Amino acid sequence: MSSTPLSTYSPAWSSQQLSIGKQENEYARASASAPPPPKSSKKRIGLIATLVLVAVIIILLAVFLPVYLVVVRKHKSSTGAATGSGGGGGASNPGSPTGAVTGGNGSIITLSNGTDFTYINPFGGFWSQDPADPYNQNAQPNSWTPPLNTSWTWGTDRIYGVNLGGLFVLEPFITPAIFQRYPTAVDEFTLSQAMAADTANGGLNQLEAHYDTFITEEDIAQIAGAGLNFLRIPIAFWAIETWQGEPYLAKTSWTYFLRILGWARKYGLRVCLDLHAVPGSQNGYNHSGRIPTVNFMAGNMGLANAERTLYYIRVLTEFISQPEYRDLIPVFGIVNEALVSVIGMDQITSFYLQAHTMIRNITGTGEGHGPYIAIHDAFQPLSTWTNFLEGSDRIIMDEHPYFSFGGLQLDPIGVISSQSGIPGGKWPLTACNSWGASTNNSRKNFGVTIGGEFAASPNDCGLYLLGVNITSKNPFCPEYDAWESFNGTMKAGIQNFVMATFDALGDWFFWTWKIAPSQAGRVETPLWSYQLGLEQGWIPKDPRTAVGMCASLNATLSDFSGTFSPWQTGTPSSIPASSSAAFPWPPATFSVAEVPVSLMPTYTNTAAIITMPPATFTAAPSTLTSAANGWLNTLDTAGGVTAVAGCVYPDEYVATFAVIPTAPCTGPTPATLVAAVTSMPDVVSSA
Repeated sequence: MSSTPLSTYSPAWSSQQLSIGKQENEYARASASAPPPPKSSKKRIGLIATLVLVAVIIILLAVFLPVYLVVVRKHKSSTGAATGSGGGGGASNPGSPTGAVTGGNGSIITLSNGTDFTYINPFGGFWSQDPADPYNQNAQPNSWTPPLNTSWTWGTDRIYGVNLGGLFVLEPFITPAIFQRYPTAVDEFTLSQAMAADTANGGLNQLEAHYDTFITEEDIAQIAGAGLNFLRIPIAFWAIETWQGEPYLAKTSWTYFLRILGWARKYGLRVCLDLHAVPGSQNGYNHSGRIPTVNFMAGNMGLANAERTLYYIRVLTEFISQPEYRDLIPVFGIVNEALVSVIGMDQITSFYLQAHTMIRNITGTGEGHGPYIAIHDAFQPLSTWTNFLEGSDRIIMDEHPYFSFGGLQLDPIGVISSQSGIPGGKWPLTACNSWGASTNNSRKNFGVTIGGEFAASPNDCGLYLLGVNITSKNPFCPEYDAWESFNGTMKAGIQNFVMATFDALGDWFFWTWKIAPSQAGRVETPLWSYQLGLEQGWIPKDPRTAVGMCASLNATLSDFSGTFSPWQTGTPSSIPASSSAAFPWPPATFSVAEVPVSLMPTYTNTAAIITMPPATFTAAPSTLTSAANGWLNTLDTAGGVTAVAGCVYPDEYVATFAVIPTAPCTGPTPATLVAAVTSMPDVVSSA
């Protein structure tokens, strides 16, 4: 385990000790050179000497004791936990003194509102937050995870992560009470419209109250204390901007996203940034912004929406690739769950190739140059992606293995399996066999592969899980949803299923950390809440206990050595020219479009560039805080995306032409964003 070095605190302590020593030496020299005092003064001098000695002792205690409590005891606590079993060892570090910048298990965290909570981390983790050094990366969530200031090694270090679903992209089943207040709302588009009309109750600004309260610092501390080490944070394009006709709350969530990043840094949690909703909707699901149609890379606005999405990916890449953020956010999921069954495999490959080229022109190539690029498996077999864009720079495959949406699942989970003799019915072994071998084969044939989403539920039970006012047909849902009355076998069965999933995936993010209560005052989709599962006993307290679960069940497995091909983890390579030729930009065709690509609406790159603002720190030196300015590559000067003057565009979501065009509308500036950005030199600024 690596801890904050004692020398971090030495300068201030040493200068104070030198000052005290200097005063003592001067006093001694003055005493030695002075003539002997008269006898009548001896008693007074003795009294003075005693008072000086007492003062020196008090000063020494005032200086040394806090340092001892903050640093020495903290180091003892951290070291003890790291060298122990990891299951609960390590001395406590209670009562961090005022002004402490780090602490371990038992330390007191004081929040900005003045309230306190106790940091509970039995796994050797420690927090670090120095107001004078706000970008420090000393924190470590647990003894088996590298601190933020230490390299992560894929294949050796494992992701034990959780999503912050429902925070910046609202979903009905995660925050049901909000949707219950507005019966017409079925997605964030219609929710935003309903809220905006409700001015008496705060209008659209009610969403800001949700951002502010749904996930707190104590949540992030609990995540670190649960043995986890990664957050996956979904955000939407409206965190960057909105255009006319888009009802979402614009830009506001970015401020709270930065706050989450600050907490993640404080507790040593790495972040996968996930662009969860893009213009036009990439899958027609409620979490994409609006249901039910797909108009990203499909339909009449498919190309224009894709150009706009590329621009937002560019803006986010410039921000998270800055030195102050690149170790904190090593993974960027560029489009969540793009629906290839509508879009087409060649078309999405063309988009991913274009995005890869744009991102690496911004960041450069190789380890340390920008984030890993995560793409979703599009609910296709992982084998579909074998040799995908081989030679690309650090692309991750992100699978979302759910049984919940695969049809009616009637097999019980709260029973003893006749095959294995443990609770869980068929589900633990099914999880291992369904995902273990395919995931390891993907690691061999594709590269880094993660499970970006999954849940503790094998079925579609739960309030609003399938959508607002859509109820599961599973007759056993009342039993699954009544978590308050789960018996021991039910909890053990769910936990065995969860542990089997952990083991099968290897690198994973549970969906999701928290489910909010409904208007009835209780959580009604319980098996999707990691927090509730921890509290109630169906999520393991230590995620490492899942290792070997699939082998113990005699599951069908595939070996993976833990070593990736060099190009998969950062050794600079290149995509063969044949791939570029096979997947041109834009694609030759778009599904569901009424016109050929040459007549499809496009945007131009003549708007002012959007630069996302970094966090502000009042106590830090200005030279430090000004280093992060939101934009990595100073050579990336192409303009922002905007409509072509004089052109008429169909609705981004309901992309029907009023009049089908017969000639392209190019306007005064026919160049596109992509052509401008991908023509930039492959050079990164020294920042």
